[in-house]
Amino acid sequence: MKKILLSLALVFSVTLLFAQQTYPVNGSYDIRQGTYAFTNANIVVSANQIIPNGTLLIKGQTIQSVGTATSIPKGYVVIDLKGKFIYPSLIDAFTSYGLPEANRVSGPRQSIFTSTKKGAYGWNEAIRPETKANTFFAADSKKADDLRKAGFGTVNAISRDGIARGTSLAVTLSDEKENSTILNPQSAANYSFSKGSSQNDYPTSLMGAIALLRQTYYDAQWYGKQKEEYNISLEEFNKQQNIPQIFEAEGWQNVLRASKIAQEFGKQYIIKSNGDEYQRIEAVKATGASLIIPINFIKAYDVEDTVENRNITLAQMKAWEMAPTNPAALEKAGIKFSLTTQGLEAPKDLWTNIRTALDNGLTQKQALLSLTEIPAGMIGIADKVGTLEKGKLANFIITSDSLFKKENIIEENWVQGKRFILFKKDDALKDTTNKVIAKTAEPKNKDAVGSLIFPFTAFGNTTPLKQESVLLKNATVWTNEKEGILQNADVLLENGKIKAVGKNLNTGNAKVIDATGKHVTPGIIDEHSHIAGTGGINEGAQSVSSEVRVADIINSEDVNIYRQLAGGVTTSQILHGSANPIGGQSQLIKLRWGKLPEELKFAGADGFIKFALGENVKQSNFGTGARFPVTRMGVEQTFVDEFTRAKEYKSELAKKGNTVRKDLELDAIVEILDNKRFITCHSYVQSEINMLMHVADSLGFKINTFTHILEGYKVADKMKARGINASTFSDWWAYKMEVAEAIPYNGKIMHNVGITTAFNSDDAEMARRLNQEAGKAVLYGGVPEEDAFKFVTLNPAKMLHIDNKVGSLRVGKDADVVVWSDNPLSIYAKAEKTFVDGIAYWDIDRDAQIRKEQQSERARLIQKMKDSKDKGSKTQRPKAEQKHLYDCETLEDYSLELNEMERTHDHE
Repeated sequence: MKKILLSLALVFSVTLLFAQQTYPVNGSYDIRQGTYAFTNANIVVSANQIIPNGTLLIKGQTIQSVGTATSIPKGYVVIDLKGKFIYPSLIDAFTSYGLPEANRVSGPRQSIFTSTKKGAYGWNEAIRPETKANTFFAADSKKADDLRKAGFGTVNAISRDGIARGTSLAVTLSDEKENSTILNPQSAANYSFSKGSSQNDYPTSLMGAIALLRQTYYDAQWYGKQKEEYNISLEEFNKQQNIPQIFEAEGWQNVLRASKIAQEFGKQYIIKSNGDEYQRIEAVKATGASLIIPINFIKAYDVEDTVENRNITLAQMKAWEMAPTNPAALEKAGIKFSLTTQGLEAPKDLWTNIRTALDNGLTQKQALLSLTEIPAGMIGIADKVGTLEKGKLANFIITSDSLFKKENIIEENWVQGKRFILFKKDDALKDTTNKVIAKTAEPKNKDAVGSLIFPFTAFGNTTPLKQESVLLKNATVWTNEKEGILQNADVLLENGKIKAVGKNLNTGNAKVIDATGKHVTPGIIDEHSHIAGTGGINEGAQSVSSEVRVADIINSEDVNIYRQLAGGVTTSQILHGSANPIGGQSQLIKLRWGKLPEELKFAGADGFIKFALGENVKQSNFGTGARFPVTRMGVEQTFVDEFTRAKEYKSELAKKGNTVRKDLELDAIVEILDNKRFITCHSYVQSEINMLMHVADSLGFKINTFTHILEGYKVADKMKARGINASTFSDWWAYKMEVAEAIPYNGKIMHNVGITTAFNSDDAEMARRLNQEAGKAVLYGGVPEEDAFKFVTLNPAKMLHIDNKVGSLRVGKDADVVVWSDNPLSIYAKAEKTFVDGIAYWDIDRDAQIRKEQQSERARLIQKMKDSKDKGSKTQRPKAEQKHLYDCETLEDYSLELNEMERTHDHE
């Protein structure tokens, strides 16, 4: 009878608990708060405090006291919890609970250049800070029930739509009306690199998304000081700068990219990542960012089919094994992080993966912190939830045992003082959530986990490669200097520089490599490359995209870096594509395999930018025809308009006390006018080459290099007169209409005229054989061998303004050196060692050993996956990772790529 009365009292009191003061009552007005005393419990006040045999008093939705020997006031309903535990209800800082899913962009571009949204909003629909999730939030009873069963009492609800996404809200998971459950209506401002449902073409690339967000920050700064226009988007953007800032970034490289934006604008993002930070933990720690990490570990691959196994990369296999170590790695590194259910098939799967993380080194204390206090602090509700303290909300769970024990059952979840019974003895067979919590067995012998490799892909090294003093002895040395080709000579590399070149050099403490019969040359330099980029190499939605920077999207994990080192390449200019007349800013890199993206960048190099002429920029073979320009005349007008605007912009900036809006697009053009940024122009046809030279003459800017330049032999005299360089193909012709008159003697003719001439790749595969491309200059026209090899070494160094550091073997220059098995112009020559800054990033013998070791590693991981399947773990069918080999014409949409990744990735 007492139990029946207690149950009735609980039901009646919680019904009255949430009566809202502003709402009318249809019936007798009877508002009473429930009062309860939970006694004899092990009360986990926080991750740092446990009260054994304690008492928790709550009144209404508020905690009245927590302690021992507590006097229970008259009228309190006493609930004896002897042997049980009380924990704060869990908190998830990154969900879309109660919000509609964004309608993701799909299909080809629609040629929509500005926002179609009615009202005084910003120009781009991907910038939507005016979105306030609290205005369209609607509680979802089914999702709330699933989350409560997993132990959650509070979540942060984010509209995952757009680059600037507007504000999220923190809500409890009570089943009462939204007015009562919203704890913080503007818990955070939210960002990402995905444009979401925006119908605008721009941005199509990751570098475009970064540029758009950067420009928005600058626009907002300008907007706050001006009175010329009213813009709801910028108004709201400015209002949101003093609340927490959450950035959704997929992958550790995007974590670094987001942090770089934060640093530029004096922000500190809380970054929701994808759980691969263990791969570069020190770099992530250096950002200073707090993280929200998913715990949706990758399912093992079903590896029974040996043919399908070939679709799985070593990186995929190692990620499956090592992802569960990520929480422990973050804890060990001292990085603040919370855990999220985002990405799980269901909230109940959290406990399977929590236990896996605990088995891989995560401590129970950190797990609890990451599910309670830390997320509460992130979203500005630490004064309300996250711990069990007087005055905070009565959000707590009652468990049968310690929360992380495998036998534990979450029996009840109280949210704002309202009881939700999750488990009864009669329901034991039906309660799937608690089955998941309890079923995972403690591992008897924890399986060994393989080593990290740098980079985290095939041919990565387990330890960073080190710089050494090296003496290359008794080789044929191609100096590219006045000394020419030296026979039986030595090259000494020390402290990353060329220390000496000559005969019978003193060994000292240097490691001696017998290069008898070998050829030693400067490293090859590729003036036109598209490797080591990610998220698209073209931002072609507009005719001018000078605001985008390839520097923002350097991908240090691209295996083509390693492959090209195997071909003797040491430096590459990574160019924007040729989808528009004025493309993005280039980035010069050294191929330092295993280094971070920032560490690949060629320090102190001048800035370059990609221009383009021809079929691509007027969209002859793609597009709707709506984007200007669509004719070659229009291409010319684009250049004239842009430089005219840049001159006016520069003039206005020079005025004292100006209020000119900072324009990243025009800033880059002004740098060209000021000889601080230099043009590499994609070109084919004589008439267009002449056109751009005339435009440059009339508007006062210089062209540094025509690249491709397959009709350069027709205009070589004009190029020489203007000091323009030529970076061409060796023998490409007839692959499209505008190269119909290309000839294989083009390079030879321009060289003879006196133009600094180079051969480039524009192709990940061709770059592996640029030495052979140089050899073709000997074949077509009889260019002397030494001059021919300069086409891929010293000459590109000159046109990139780095010949004071690389391109020849001169004392004091960087130790970027290749040891060849034969004459480097020979098709039989192999690069046996490739040094960058005196580090042998490529070694043909070490490569053979790496292949052998990684084949063994694959075999170990395949067996481990088979064992995992045999033990009942979920599996997924092997899926090949999509690789991107970019060239000038590559067009893709980064947001579509992100959507596909999220749709197809299979996690626990």
